[in-house]
Amino acid sequence: MLLVDMTCKSHKDNFDPFPWYKGGLRFKCTGCGKCCTGFPGYVWVTEEEMAAMASLLNISVDLFKRRYTRIREGRYSLTEKVSQNYDCVFLKDKKCLVYEARPKQCRTFPWWEENLESEESWKCASQGCEGISEEAPLVPYDEIERNLKI
Repeated sequence: MLLVDMTCKSHKDNFDPFPWYKGGLRFKCTGCGKCCTGFPGYVWVTEEEMAAMASLLNISVDLFKRRYTRIREGRYSLTEKVSQNYDCVFLKDKKCLVYEARPKQCRTFPWWEENLESEESWKCASQGCEGISEEAPLVPYDEIERNLKI
């Protein structure tokens, strides 16, 4: 007969089904515009998002695409002002010109999977975002998860 010590716990007993940020994270957008500038990259946009921004700007979707987008990897992305530190084409005086119709990628920042992978990735995101700080209000876990699912 094999005797088993029932006081031993497996690593499965320590498994936590919730992510490291289950207690929430501190964030409040300051409107600094830093998330809209500084590095080359892509702000992916859908047809629906382009239509909403075009409507806000009172132009046709076709004109919007020609003026403000480029196709990369078979998808539409907003253009950048390369000569101005890679600012988003809609960033002016640290404010978004299409804020009411901004794309999902912008609406959900900083709640991106890559920023929430670990505490280290969150700290890295905080280096470019002054809204991630100990002084900011605590955003509850449920709200973070809602943003991840948008």
